[in-house]
Amino acid sequence: MREVLAEAAFQLYLERGFERTTVDDIVARAGVGRRSFFRYFPSKEDAVFPDHESCLADMTAFLDAAGDDSDAVEVVCDGARIVLRMYAANPEFSVQRYRLTREVPGLRTYELSVVRRYERTLAGYLRRRWSDAADGALRAEVVAASVVAAHNNGLRSWLRSGGEGDAEAAVDQALGLVRRMWGEAGQAPGAAESDDEVVVMVAPKGAPMWRVIQRVESALRDD
Repeated sequence: MREVLAEAAFQLYLERGFERTTVDDIVARAGVGRRSFFRYFPSKEDAVFPDHESCLADMTAFLDAAGDDSDAVEVVCDGARIVLRMYAANPEFSVQRYRLTREVPGLRTYELSVVRRYERTLAGYLRRRWSDAADGALRAEVVAASVVAAHNNGLRSWLRSGGEGDAEAAVDQALGLVRRMWGEAGQAPGAAESDDEVVVMVAPKGAPMWRVIQRVESALRDD
């Protein structure tokens, strides 16, 4: 019934426009009563995003099942991919919904609230993982926001193309930037070891400083 109502609502939104479609129109198209609609959807806006509740539940279950020895940043990136797969499973509907939300300010506002729920879920997981770190709570919020922003950038690029191409590749490229910036286990930029080569120079004990400096400069030039 939830799917029937969502399909009827979306068809009417496309035919008549979101603002001109009423709940009575939707239940008439679906062949049910008003009580049936409100049993599944609190509002017309909710009917545009019928799959996000189950997707959020899937993400929460995935994060709860992740082991404490796993890379926290990798886990939240994989959690974001659950949302991607939901969109990619029905490209035509996803593209139509994207275009509809661009036209209706109220739907854009609603969509932002949905995105924020995903972000809070990711941040909550990271806070638990980094609870012993002095900056754990702050880092959790920043990394979660970065993951969501990167995911949405790749996803919307795919949606703007009309659902053409590889959605997963676009999102993976964007999420790769987050992983590179925050490093393994969510370390902040600069926390990882430097990739610069190290030159080791041995000098006799008691060698004058000018001789030590000379040998260091020589070693660096040779390198």
